[in-house]
Amino acid sequence: MIVAGFGFRGTATVGSLKDALARTGHSDRPTHVATADAKVANTAFQSFARTLGAQVVSVDAPTLVAQQTITQSTISAKSYGTGSVAEASAVAAAGSRAKLLAARAISADGRATCAIALGDDV
Repeated sequence: MIVAGFGFRGTATVGSLKDALARTGHSDRPTHVATADAKVANTAFQSFARTLGAQVVSVDAPTLVAQQTITQSTISAKSYGTGSVAEASAVAAAGSRAKLLAARAISADGRATCAIALGDDV
């Protein structure tokens, strides 16, 4: 399975999410998209997941905090207790043997981030 983890502002659009995914350098369509449970109901995120045909995974706050991230965002750390919501979501959703394939990439409009993880379970 390929999991695209996302962090994003409430003003993010489908285009923001699509651009963040493209900037990871991984053109394979993810089988799953993941984000913090506080963000999972976002209309743009749900719409984007439908366009990809990807399964949505919601990651709870304690699980996000438990993940190690390569990149560090002060906003993510302050709001979610993790250096990167995108990286933490991707790795958590990809399961116990997850491998981060692409660290957090930021959309051109600065409204979304995406990271890619490879895993074998959800």
